Amino acid sequence: MEDDEHDHEHEHGPLGELVTVRDWLRYAVTRFNRAGCFFGHGLPDAYDEAVYLILHTLALPLDRLEPFLDACIPGDEREDILEAIEKRAVDRLPAAYITGEAWLGEFRFKVDPRVIIPRSYFAELLQDGFNPWIQDPDSVTAAMDMCTGSGCLAILMAFAFPNAEIVAVDISQDALDVAAENIATYHLQDRIKLVLSDGFSAVPEQRFDFILSNPPYVTQEAVDALPPEYLHEPGIALGSGEDGLDLVRKLLVDAPRYLKPEGVLAVEVGHNRAIMENAFPHLTPTWLSGPSGDDKIFILEAGQLL
Repeated sequence: MEDDEHDHEHEHGPLGELVTVRDWLRYAVTRFNRAGCFFGHGLPDAYDEAVYLILHTLALPLDRLEPFLDACIPGDEREDILEAIEKRAVDRLPAAYITGEAWLGEFRFKVDPRVIIPRSYFAELLQDGFNPWIQDPDSVTAAMDMCTGSGCLAILMAFAFPNAEIVAVDISQDALDVAAENIATYHLQDRIKLVLSDGFSAVPEQRFDFILSNPPYVTQEAVDALPPEYLHEPGIALGSGEDGLDLVRKLLVDAPRYLKPEGVLAVEVGHNRAIMENAFPHLTPTWLSGPSGDDKIFILEAGQLL
């Protein structure tokens, strides 16, 4: 009798009534909007996240929606789609944690709740070798990714600077475990070395041409107001003290010992330019502009840090 009841349930509600990709897409967008989902992890809105989750769940190419819109979805696959939609709408899990992957441009990275979801203004700038700040990408032989998380920026740096040995640092062994998997996927184990360290404290002293950091920089006030999606990420990867600059302060003190005389330090601080300038009035960093936003990353040459 229970089976009959179960089948009867399926005739009504989404599993029984939603047949095509188009049906499920409409349903997902409505669910996400009604649930008040927040979209801050790479995809701009409910529609794009719905497309991504449905195509990924059905193992369809992520850039080809049109041919599949009117395709009928069998019952077992409908259950998978409903489960993904519910995780997003009810649990407020970010899409990347549901699918186990995140993308920066053409690069795919494995992610799970041990690491912050890759998103960085650096990704776009590294695509053209960090030009004009680095005149000759081939000349970079030593580079560092401080606060590497999933290893995503270290991997992008390995492609941007083909001759560079890269040191990727994180305070979290969990994060480094995920980074190691991503580095292996791209066969970069010989070029990227992982170091467990709080800032530079456990990094063997050496000199780098380029140090990049996308550190935790969310102010305490902003951490307290974060939407539920962000609470699934490691808190240590988001906040850094009251004004969000605790780690940045340490990096600025220690970086000179790790930079070559012509070396460059680049740090992402998001929306905190004003806080940064008030905290370090003696510094004169250059603020970068990129396709996704201005004044999110500052650059200092080694000579400016002394």
